[in-house]
Amino acid sequence: MLSASVTIDPAFVVGPVRPRTFGSFVEHLGRSVYTGLHDPGHPTADADGFRGDVVELTRELGVSTVRYPGGNFVSGYRWEDGIGPVEQRPRRLDLAWHSTDPNLVGVDEFVRWCVRAGVEPMMAVNLGTRGVQEALDLLEYCNVPGGTEWSDLRRANGAKDPYRIKMWCLGNEMDGPWQIGHKTAHEYGRLAAETARAMRMVDPDLELVVCGSSGSQIPTFGEWEHTVLTETYEHVDHISAHAYYWEEDGDLASFLASAVDMDRFVDAVAATADAVRAAGKHTKRIHVSFDEWNVWYQKRAESRPPSGDDWPVAPVLLEDRYNVADAVVVGNLLISLLRHTDRVHAASLAQLVNVIAPIMTEPGGRSWRQTTFHPFALTARHAAGDVLRLAVAAPVQETAKFGAVPVLDAVATHDAETGAVVLLAVNRSLTDDVALDVDLRGFPGLRVAEALTLSNPDHTWSATADDATSVLPRPNTTAKVSDDHAHVDLPPVSWSMLRLERI
Repeated sequence: MLSASVTIDPAFVVGPVRPRTFGSFVEHLGRSVYTGLHDPGHPTADADGFRGDVVELTRELGVSTVRYPGGNFVSGYRWEDGIGPVEQRPRRLDLAWHSTDPNLVGVDEFVRWCVRAGVEPMMAVNLGTRGVQEALDLLEYCNVPGGTEWSDLRRANGAKDPYRIKMWCLGNEMDGPWQIGHKTAHEYGRLAAETARAMRMVDPDLELVVCGSSGSQIPTFGEWEHTVLTETYEHVDHISAHAYYWEEDGDLASFLASAVDMDRFVDAVAATADAVRAAGKHTKRIHVSFDEWNVWYQKRAESRPPSGDDWPVAPVLLEDRYNVADAVVVGNLLISLLRHTDRVHAASLAQLVNVIAPIMTEPGGRSWRQTTFHPFALTARHAAGDVLRLAVAAPVQETAKFGAVPVLDAVATHDAETGAVVLLAVNRSLTDDVALDVDLRGFPGLRVAEALTLSNPDHTWSATADDATSVLPRPNTTAKVSDDHAHVDLPPVSWSMLRLERI
């Protein structure tokens, strides 16, 4: 057994736990919307055709925001196709995913779904095939109370009150050559600046997210952020970051250390933004919207869209079935996002249903939780108050991608109002338990309120509709507190939560 220690002190605050850290993402891609969110024939479907079981699972997951409608899809999307009488809406080719979109779900239905699910909508505008005017039209439709063409059309379509959507993404992954309307950093930066400036003329209180790099491995990473922010700095609030991770060629050790890459990614984006801030003599600070992140096995067959003459509606795409190791990595990525709460002000797990998602559905039938559901739901439920900076001492293990990395990674939160402390930790070791000692001298009088661990001797185990509870996090009976120290044993390839309360 390996030994590790963590010291938690209430004085070392990184920043508040931000509800928007626990956002998600719904794109018109595969079965994310159709038979995922929207399934009119389902026994739990509402008047709009949305599945009630998925709404309940979304609430249980603890999702705060949902980014919509893409993703790559948005770069060719005509939002007007998705409003008005459903039977009159056109069917369109979706070039991003070689599919057909019947436009049964559009902005009005999506906002009604958000209200039912209790989440904040985060809207993306098309800056691939469209531009400033189309973004303004959509903003007018959503946020202007009435008295104009688009706002009155919204009212005629049944929404008397404006939606007042606060967060808007200025396009999606415009650095990527795969993107419809792909642009250079300078081209995109100018368009994003002009779009942002015009949108603020309609509503100066919007929060705008400009496109950062689609990944830290993109050749233009860093340079892209610098150029785009030089053009847009005074007009936007956040810059996006996207990252996906998967186990490659059986290299589980590197996969389990994926949060090392996320840490470096956030630090690099923040440093670049601050360099533009200094050079431009700006006073405000740009923050990060990590609005696409997850485990995604991009080389699997189901990640490749159809081709040829077949343009199906809602094909099976990107439907990864997650195992225990995937869930541990998702839990560790959440640790990274919380650790950077001073700079990461929003994040979106990509995606919510069926498509690389924690929730799976059968058309007209069952829904279930994937392994990745549990660390997200528990973190969203229990992380509260302030994120604390920890002193961690742990042995290291070698990885092919990241060199020597600590076997233990952790973050803690402290709710000053209740006194509760929550420690989230992962054991990245492939073979060894970790005996973790937690120094709590800064928090006298705590007791163990709950200790849960997600692990399985077979880390390749995945949940199915018939056996979706077998990987529920189990009580960790080794957790105890004595003499202002807590102790807990963490099995290999595991994610754990320790919640401590005042006696």
